Amino acid sequence: MVQPPNLLLLAFPMQGHINPGLQFAKRLISTGAHVTFVTTVFAEKRMGKKQMPDGLFLNTFSDGYDDGFTDRDNIEKYLSELKHRGTKIVADLSLSAAKQGRPFTCVVYTLLLQWVAEAARELHLPSVLLWIQPAIVFDIYYYYFHGYSEVIRSKANDPSSSIELPGLPLLTSRDLPSFLVPSNTTYTFGLPAFQEQMKTLDNETNPIILVNTFDLLEPEALKAIERFNLIAIGPLIPLAFLDGDPSDNSFGGDLLHVSNDDYKQWLDLKEDSSVIYVSFGSLSELSKKQKEEIARGLLDTGRPFLWVVREKEKKENESEEEELSCREELEQQGKIVTWCSQVEVLSHPSLGCFVTHCGWNSTIESLVSGVPVVAFPQWTDQTTNAKLLKDVWKTGVRVEVNEEGIVESEEIKRCLELVMGSGEEMRINAKKWKKLAREAVKEGGSSDKNLKRFADKFLEISQ
Repeated sequence: MVQPPNLLLLAFPMQGHINPGLQFAKRLISTGAHVTFVTTVFAEKRMGKKQMPDGLFLNTFSDGYDDGFTDRDNIEKYLSELKHRGTKIVADLSLSAAKQGRPFTCVVYTLLLQWVAEAARELHLPSVLLWIQPAIVFDIYYYYFHGYSEVIRSKANDPSSSIELPGLPLLTSRDLPSFLVPSNTTYTFGLPAFQEQMKTLDNETNPIILVNTFDLLEPEALKAIERFNLIAIGPLIPLAFLDGDPSDNSFGGDLLHVSNDDYKQWLDLKEDSSVIYVSFGSLSELSKKQKEEIARGLLDTGRPFLWVVREKEKKENESEEEELSCREELEQQGKIVTWCSQVEVLSHPSLGCFVTHCGWNSTIESLVSGVPVVAFPQWTDQTTNAKLLKDVWKTGVRVEVNEEGIVESEEIKRCLELVMGSGEEMRINAKKWKKLAREAVKEGGSSDKNLKRFADKFLEISQ
């Protein structure tokens, strides 16, 4: 009897990695493969109690931070511990699978887990990188570590200088991933990690890189690096959402949140395309001053809004979190929640605009939903994603910061009025990308074909 292909998939324990990783696993098992999905104990604690579909198995290991990593911890130490313990779990699971007569045929891993490829090589297993950012960001990092570092560094301090990289649109310093700019003095772990990732791929004969994008979204970027074959298999978001039923989120991969907010009923009472949705993802921490500016900008539009303001864990010696000075006024005009199902909100007919930090998951979800955006990037790939949204896909506007790095209320209002008021071209473009994204993952679409070709390759190995 022919065994189904059996793949091991490791995701870095952050929502931006776990969610697309789980969606990728679900797509794979639909082709007949079996997938063992591996993440940390802490990440598993935050995942909802969802039923596993047949063929998908969840396995967890302790990274030494079972109560979570905080900004008080040493990131370099954490990554080292994750590598040490993760390498062992790859070996242990591979040995166990072989003893059970269903050996792994391939190991897949997300960003910041480049050591997985080395572990797989020791076990004589092929490894595959699941790139969860856009293809253009992969290209920029590749060029930086392959002859263009001086070009990029020399212009990184001059926002007026154009940066030309083969096959890519013209960039400026503010369009670069934040790890590449001199002002990045906080997250110094980022650049060495991506350098190690590129070295890992350089040492492979025919590396496979699967990208959470689709062919028509990034046609040039997917082909810019002749050395590598970038394969578009996205958008990796729940198929139920792509099929038009966002309420069916069975094993959607969302992390666990308990919310009693009645935001769905609130949205139901609003006119079509009238609501501004504001969310900065699961990691971004805005300053009190910045939140006050956002609040004033929202109030000045006079439009209804749904704003996700996450509850922060209390730190030692920290007093009660400061409330927004205009909280009462805000709650009369809009609704503030600590969490919501983003795909459900974005697909709601009342949505007119998405104020987003431009994380890649949020960016993809805005495109699939056909919702124009106000791009409000913070760090890592978000700055490049904002460039794409504004200048390449033309589905939104991008905020400008003042000399202190703050986006002022007048600027926020200006951008919101551009999208909500006179942004007809943005809305038309957003609807275009919505149609193309959904076509890509349908049976016979470009991403569907690419994924099935990948699965067929490892089906052959298992026979």
